[in-house]
Order: sequence, then C-alpha cells, then structure tokens
Amino acid sequence: MNETLVSLTAASIAFVGLHFALSHPLRRPLVGALGERGFMAVYSLFALGTFIWMTRAFKAAPYEPRLWNGFADGPWIVASVLTVVALALFLGSFVRNPALPGQEGADLATRTPTGAFRVTRHPMMWGFGLWALAHIIATPTARTLILAGAILILALLGSHLQDRKKEAQLGESWRAWEAKTSYWPRLSQLGALGWLWIAALVLWLAITWAHAPVGYVPAGIWKWVAVS
Repeated sequence: MNETLVSLTAASIAFVGLHFALSHPLRRPLVGALGERGFMAVYSLFALGTFIWMTRAFKAAPYEPRLWNGFADGPWIVASVLTVVALALFLGSFVRNPALPGQEGADLATRTPTGAFRVTRHPMMWGFGLWALAHIIATPTARTLILAGAILILALLGSHLQDRKKEAQLGESWRAWEAKTSYWPRLSQLGALGWLWIAALVLWLAITWAHAPVGYVPAGIWKWVAVS
C-alpha cells in the first residue's frame, strides 16, 4: 500500500476510534477528572487534530485509480440526489433535536416527531452517512473509500451507540422516543421535511458550485454546466 494511503488509514482509524472512546468508555472518568468543560476541550482538541491529520493525508494520497467509472452519468446522478437528501436531513437535525447537548429529553414520551425526525431519529448522522456514501459512488478511489468509509462507520455505528447511551441516561423516556421514530430512514416520510428541501437545494447548489475551485473536481449539476 502507498505510504500516503497508510497514513490516511491510520488517521481515519484514529479519528473514528477516538470519537468512540471519548464519547463512551472514557467520557465518565474524564468528566470526573476534568469537569464537563475540560472534557469538551480535550474532546475538541483530539477531534480537530485527527480531522486535520485525516484531511491532510487525504490530499496527499493518489487520486487514481478509480474502481469503477464514477464520472459516468448514472453514479453521478445518484450521488447528487443523495447529497441533497443528506443536506435536508442535516439541516432538519437542528430543529427540536432531543439528542443535542443540553437537551434533557423530559418530554420525549409525549412529543410527536416532526420534520426530519419523522424520517429518522438520527438525521444529522444520516446526513453525514449519505454524504459519505455519495462520495464513494461518485469518486470510487482508494483514498475516498478510506476517508468516506470512516465517516460512514462513525455516523451509522455512532448513532446506534448514541441510542444505547441515551437509553442508559434517560431510560423509558428515550425508549418511548425510539418507539415513535426509526433508526433507518423512512423514505415514505421524506415529504415531512417540507421547506427544508428548498433550503437544502439552495445550499447544495452553492456547495457544489464551490466544489470545483476548492476540490478541483466539479460536482452536482455543474459537471454538465461546465461541459456545456
């Protein structure tokens, strides 16, 4: 394996592993020793450090070869649709999210899921997961498989572990929320995102437009616009 890919693999393992370790087995002892603010400082430092390492290793890794023709129209269209859905879910995760820090979740037993939470109780994590999957489909190189695969694992396994942690913290309140929501996205409920589709589409057009000058590869509809 290329040395840069080895570095990227090590960085990705560190990024995912430290997130899991600090969020679960190490969280309680570190909070006890450092306090909540001290723990968050350590968590943020390690998260940022491993993320920078991972992105720098990604840029240094070779772009080729692709495992299949990710630039063909079919995979490109699928990836584009997935990224719009990912953005809509990500934006929806900030609207009445009971899993965000500072949310006690006391009303979960009586709360009716709305918006993105009618689709899945982990819209932010699924937003990251779909983003990763889209990039694997559109750009199936070794470096993309490693980085996007790490994010996919972190998002989907992390949300599962979050359920277990919330069950321990909130008990029946969180179990009642689980009974009314779904871990897996309910495609039949995508219409519940409402106005978020408009916001997601506008943001998607802006991000994909900036993708070429920043990432040196056109994205979304700009692939065809650039060609024409």
